[in-house]
Amino acid sequence: MASTASRPSRVAKLPPRERILDAAEELFQREGIRRVGVQAIAERAETTKMAIYRHFETKDALVAEWLRIVAADYRAAFDRVEADHPGRPREQILGLARFIAEGLPAISHRGCPFINSIAELPDRDHPARQVIEEHKAHQTRRLVGMCTDAGLPDPAQAAAEITFVLEGAQVSTQNGSIDQAGDRLLRIVEGIIDHRRHR
Repeated sequence: MASTASRPSRVAKLPPRERILDAAEELFQREGIRRVGVQAIAERAETTKMAIYRHFETKDALVAEWLRIVAADYRAAFDRVEADHPGRPREQILGLARFIAEGLPAISHRGCPFINSIAELPDRDHPARQVIEEHKAHQTRRLVGMCTDAGLPDPAQAAAEITFVLEGAQVSTQNGSIDQAGDRLLRIVEGIIDHRRHR
């Protein structure tokens, strides 16, 4: 939902529901879910609390919808690497790692929205937690499929190793513990694939 337009001109052009989501994304990322109230979102979206509740039954529903949009960006990344490298699963996996690596600079400032949200939402029955868990399960299935297509022995284990690296790189970038995280991430994922292919 990012745009190169200045925020006031961008907000003025968005329909009400998109203005609300745009404001919620900005505030949730910057201040956290718990600290942001519906009134603050309404003010940022240049609308009213009543208008927010017309589009989203509760704040929890708004949080869940924001995370569905974030998850859709990740699904689109899978779609892109498959389209860019048809029939080449090794390159698809590396393309996915590259997508994560290229997103690390933003994470260094704002953190991963999934990791941040899970930390704030301990109740596993929260609708946003369910969105995250469904997204992660879907992501794992797709990665296992790529590892299977790449002919890697024990594709579930390979996908687990790659997932640990992808998610670990995001946490390490967020806490500043590892330098050159993007480059290291790509080298490690490539090493996992090539080591497993030659076992």
